[in-house]
Amino acid sequence: MQGILEWIRKYSHWLVLLLLESISLALLVSFNSYQGSVWFSGANHVVGMVQEWQQGALDYLTLGERNRELSDRNLQLENELEVLRNELARLKHDSTYTERALAARLRSHPTLPARVVYNSITMRDNYLTINKGRKDGVEPKMGVVCGTGVVGIVSQVTDHYALVMSVLNSKSSISCRLRGNNYFGYLHWHGGNVLTAILDDVPRHANFKVGDAVETSGFSNVFPPGIFVGRVLQIRDSRDGLSYQLTVQLSSDLANVRDVAVVLNDHDSDIIP
Repeated sequence: MQGILEWIRKYSHWLVLLLLESISLALLVSFNSYQGSVWFSGANHVVGMVQEWQQGALDYLTLGERNRELSDRNLQLENELEVLRNELARLKHDSTYTERALAARLRSHPTLPARVVYNSITMRDNYLTINKGRKDGVEPKMGVVCGTGVVGIVSQVTDHYALVMSVLNSKSSISCRLRGNNYFGYLHWHGGNVLTAILDDVPRHANFKVGDAVETSGFSNVFPPGIFVGRVLQIRDSRDGLSYQLTVQLSSDLANVRDVAVVLNDHDSDIIP
């Protein structure tokens, strides 16, 4: 305590000078607008610099924590990216598998490549026209497929063209089964969504789930068994409650189909396709 009092007595003249200078500066700033604006501008600049240095120091001190947060975020993004990669690979695999399986199914059945020259999807009864006809071996009741599955059934033919009843036709009825079991029903289109159709008359005791594959049953000469049609999208009871009615996500986007193949056979089918 004695040391502090001694220091004050030693430097008292400087302390008085500093006090008077502070009072003078305060009076100058308070009663003169120009000097006041200069003071506050300079003070704000200094305060801003101090705050910037302070924030920089805090950022430096918390750098380790931020690095951990970034590492955790990067790990999360890597996991999400891996999930997306796996899903993309699965989708590509499904498409490739479908094309390979379709080719394998049709290997024992002669086919005729054709090109779609007309296609309707906006009516209740839609048809396609292909550039192959009777002189190419095309006859009514022959199945038409593309790289992703079923397209329709030949309805009428001329020498060089054929009219194909699309799956998107209210009169179309294709016998289909659930892949991996013998439960089957008939695929119909009731209008509306061009990417889905309805599989009727599936037995109540059938064992299946959403996402299961639907394929042709082979109960006719129109399509060989195992041609991919789509996947189960929704399950509901039929109107009479005696069977299931399945909404099927069609494997083929018939709005964009261009190249098809006619499944040739030597005789007409006597069974509903």
